[in-house]
Amino acid sequence: MKGLEHRGLTKVDGPIIILSRTEDVGLGELVRVYDRRRAERTGRIIEISEKAVAVQIFGTNTGLSTDTSSVEFSGRPMEMRVSRDMLGRIFDGLGKPIDGYPAAFSSLLLDVNGVPINPDARTYPKDFIQTGISCIDGMNTLIRGQKLPIFSGNGLPHNRLAAQIIRQARILTSDEPFVMVFAAMGVKYDVARFFIQTFEESGVLANVVMFLSLADDPSIERLITPRCALTAAEYLAYQCDMHVLVVMTDMTNYCESLREVSTIRGEIPSRKGYPGYLYSDLASLYERAGKIEGSRGSITQIPVLTMPNDDISHPVPDLSGYITEGQIVLERELFQKGIYPPVAGLPSLSRLMKDGIGPGMTREDHKELASQLFAGYSRVKSIRSLAAVIGEEELSDLDKGYLSFGDRFEREFLAQGERENRGIDQTLDLGWKILTALPRTELYRVREETLQKYFPSGSGPKVSERAGSAKK
Repeated sequence: MKGLEHRGLTKVDGPIIILSRTEDVGLGELVRVYDRRRAERTGRIIEISEKAVAVQIFGTNTGLSTDTSSVEFSGRPMEMRVSRDMLGRIFDGLGKPIDGYPAAFSSLLLDVNGVPINPDARTYPKDFIQTGISCIDGMNTLIRGQKLPIFSGNGLPHNRLAAQIIRQARILTSDEPFVMVFAAMGVKYDVARFFIQTFEESGVLANVVMFLSLADDPSIERLITPRCALTAAEYLAYQCDMHVLVVMTDMTNYCESLREVSTIRGEIPSRKGYPGYLYSDLASLYERAGKIEGSRGSITQIPVLTMPNDDISHPVPDLSGYITEGQIVLERELFQKGIYPPVAGLPSLSRLMKDGIGPGMTREDHKELASQLFAGYSRVKSIRSLAAVIGEEELSDLDKGYLSFGDRFEREFLAQGERENRGIDQTLDLGWKILTALPRTELYRVREETLQKYFPSGSGPKVSERAGSAKK
């Protein structure tokens, strides 16, 4: 019978306790664990066999013993109370208020594990989101309902970039504002304080729901934090018809906790010691974003993850790239040049960009301009590698023109102030201005009619005979 306490544990191993199976229980079911002093801990069932049940507890195992501890099965999955009053509130990693105010008054409880979205009910993301950041809006466009992660490294300004996106994001085709759901996993106190202070100063805190699982909180709690955040987002999007932007940082800390639990359970490790189900577990989070037919609301996800040793082939960014629709990659070399945001021009991409830009969405020249900027910057990278071998003085005039274009692209287009909010027209006009560093004959990815309309007249350096022969 549900609600009965069962005394005695078989084994206590870190955050995992094992007890004999005494009744019908379900995977993911919420349990309460009591020590001899009746101090309560929350946990959930993570494995069931014919004779035993494994429970993952959220907290320390201090005070638990195999003889005096007891367990109460709730008969329900882990749930969270949701309402519109969550906006402007701060919760811990398990969805409990930590801002000094009482819990939201609501009778609606939702399973934090969510419900899989029927693929047939999804609608294709197409609405352009303006972040006010040129390197994203112009070349790696964010679309409403998209999953676009930020791949970063230790010490890079991914938190500043995420905060800027939250402050400035808006949909050009709609007057409805974004509401934000922010989930922090394993971050230090000063990082949490930075986000809270940033949202307060910019006046967006009233439209933000924050879930904070700090570095000194139990690491196992981080496995629930993104699920609580996405449950709140689903309620606001699909039951309140709101546009929701979800930012989750740091997904690498989440995966480290998953590996910790997997190791304790004695599971066979996969790459770098992570469990073999890392891909499906990440997919269960990322795939909770999107647009559903019949609902005006949507969930757009920006997961932030730090790549150990800046290794983009590490399992966490590698698998995330397979699940999501692109990535924004921060580059240490640009950061060391003093460029903010240091978004890498070539590894970054948005797979849904082509469907959210163009006439009626951004501007008719957007696709051709972005393509030409990518092509030009790719040439810059090759020429820089060549110059490192033969010396810059041995380059042709055309190659030197490309180097000038690359410097202007990084210093004027990529770089911008942390409080600078550029409109899409301003971003595109800036892109054309940067292209004037190249001869008009080099703009081969842009149609002639587009050049005539948008390329500044009389712009572009002349190509010398030496440059022309080098091109041939």
